[in-house]
Amino acid sequence: MPLRHLLGAAALIVSSLAASATPSVSADAPRDLNAPFEVAATQNSAPNFVGITNWFNSAPLSMANLRGKVVLVDFWTYGCVNCVNTLPHVTQLYAKYRDRGLVVVGVHTPEFPFERSAANVQAALKRHGITYPVAQDNDSQTWNAYGNQYWPSQYIVDQNGRIVFHHDGEGRYEEIDRVIGRLLNVNS
Repeated sequence: MPLRHLLGAAALIVSSLAASATPSVSADAPRDLNAPFEVAATQNSAPNFVGITNWFNSAPLSMANLRGKVVLVDFWTYGCVNCVNTLPHVTQLYAKYRDRGLVVVGVHTPEFPFERSAANVQAALKRHGITYPVAQDNDSQTWNAYGNQYWPSQYIVDQNGRIVFHHDGEGRYEEIDRVIGRLLNVNS
């Protein structure tokens, strides 16, 4: 083996060891459950639902009309496997807290052209047993208003209309439940 290959391998090993020894912030790092809520990086006030093509399971909603409620805004699309994996958790939260002041608003923002069809969205709602309000955001206007970047993404809005929690992807289900319960003053 030539010397340059040995040196390259040694450099790779050293950099790998250095990276694993360097402290970093991880999305899976333990969290202090009594710490203040994590505030979303996008903004403090929740934007209104804008550019909505259709509303399912509800008349049109606005953030102003939802003041006094805790709102879980869930950005998803039915063609996204990760989104579909979160739906049982979102529907469970809705069932658990809807009579205590939680409003769940699904914001269906399509990634692909076939996901823009209202009939396809309606079929997905039926298939997944979704009965909470869903806004069809075909032109990504609400997505952009939130500065959202990923599917799925959940934002929890407090009774004063402020985003107090934001999470992208799957997971953190118990933490989301605790934040909602704390905002509603409910002991789970």
